[in-house]
Amino acid sequence: MSASGSSAAAVLPVGSRIPEFAARNQHGETVRSEDLAGAASWVMFYPFAFSRVCGSELAQLHARWPEVQAHGVRVLAISCDPIHALRAYAELLHDQGGGDGAEPLGFDLLSDFWPHGEISASFGAFDAGRGAPERVSFFLDAELTVRHVQRADVSQARDFSEALELLATLG
Repeated sequence: MSASGSSAAAVLPVGSRIPEFAARNQHGETVRSEDLAGAASWVMFYPFAFSRVCGSELAQLHARWPEVQAHGVRVLAISCDPIHALRAYAELLHDQGGGDGAEPLGFDLLSDFWPHGEISASFGAFDAGRGAPERVSFFLDAELTVRHVQRADVSQARDFSEALELLATLG
């Protein structure tokens, strides 16, 4: 587990099964925790769509999607933004990545808007003082068990190379 930053939130520990949840993605489709079963997953919480650091992280994820996809994982990026903002954000990421009209992203942007922060709080990744998730990733096995946790300070992007190394251990 990498740890940087000053948050004192107790995140869901390695070895825990993730809590059940359901949220809508940028297309308005409902995604449930059980949809992740059967394959490894990367669940990443990020504070705000359209912010500088989050934008750089998700743009990198989009640009390097083939490297992530090679690990056969499903990726969920979760924030407390409403789904209409996430739809616009997905379109922006697609346009910045030189999209050609195909599916904008290979991953889902999930809205933890209402009840506000409920999903991120259930993972121990909600900063109530800021009203937004912390920058925390959970790497899950096919049985929805947390195998790795990656954290970064809210002002710093997660180490993408480290995330790829963690994904490689899930197979």
